[in-house]
Amino acid sequence: QVQLVESGGGLVQAGGSLRLSCAASGRTFSSYAMGWFRQAPGKEREFVAAISRNGVRTYYVDSVKGRFTISRDNAKDTVYLQMNSLKPEDTAVYYCAANLVHSNYSLGFRIDQYDYWGQGTQVTVSS
Repeated sequence: QVQLVESGGGLVQAGGSLRLSCAASGRTFSSYAMGWFRQAPGKEREFVAAISRNGVRTYYVDSVKGRFTISRDNAKDTVYLQMNSLKPEDTAVYYCAANLVHSNYSLGFRIDQYDYWGQGTQVTVSS
């Protein structure tokens, strides 16, 4: 089992920034590619960003590219999502997820590729 705990959500004005953290425990963190997803009320969960095992490769949904940055610190078993220039449309519950892969370069953007999920952290962007 892998346990994931998100933190860092909150209320921010449009144009502001937040940094989300996801702390992992239970298995070897570096064996997993990691991802961030989000879900707004009444909408399906959507992919936001992913990062490969060693952090060298990243991928973002078009709506956040250039504003959000995913990173990881394998020594701390933690993945981050730095969110800048936030917009009201970014309001959602943000979830981190772990994807067991077997290369340093693999990553995924589909929900069914991920094996473990955190409980989420609320991000609210006001206008």
